[in-house]
Amino acid sequence: MVISAAPIGRGPAQRLAREELAKSLYHPHQSFLGWLEQQADKLFGNLNVDMPGGWWAVVALIALAVIVVGLVLARVGPVARSRRRAGPGPLRADRPLTAREHRELAERRAADGDYDTAVVECVRAIAAGLEERAILAPGPGRTADELAADAGRLLPVHLDGLTAAARLFDDVRYGGRPGTRDGYERVRDLETALRARTLEGAPT
Repeated sequence: MVISAAPIGRGPAQRLAREELAKSLYHPHQSFLGWLEQQADKLFGNLNVDMPGGWWAVVALIALAVIVVGLVLARVGPVARSRRRAGPGPLRADRPLTAREHRELAERRAADGDYDTAVVECVRAIAAGLEERAILAPGPGRTADELAADAGRLLPVHLDGLTAAARLFDDVRYGGRPGTRDGYERVRDLETALRARTLEGAPT
């Protein structure tokens, strides 16, 4: 037996759509929702008094509106902003330290088994050392990836090591990956090799 849904009038259908779209979930994008409501009014205004499909047609339209709003929120709303904030950030710490201070802090943390901090501080020591020796211009907002790219252009023999160190820094500092002794020692060896390089007229 097939049971047909009772038709719903234009007025009740409009009210249902407005009530659904008025919920607080959609408030951050009122301009978009205003446009959506106008389109709903046009749609319902062009329909006959008895809407084909009845209640289920209204439910389908509301579900479609929810999906569209969800996509907008995912691209430009709070979820998208929080995702962008979770990405890699600046390399340098809020409190400026010298390359030697970063290096010594890394060594102490490694001795304590805190390889997360040891990796981060060792990469920071690389950045500070290159700036102190005038190989790189100071860049407080420089990211680890930018460090690898900038220094790799000037020191191509170390490009692979710098790229690997930058990736490890981002994984540990921003990606939640635990640091390891092996990872720290690889970054430490890179920092030692870079520190051994001197430029004519630059401090050793």
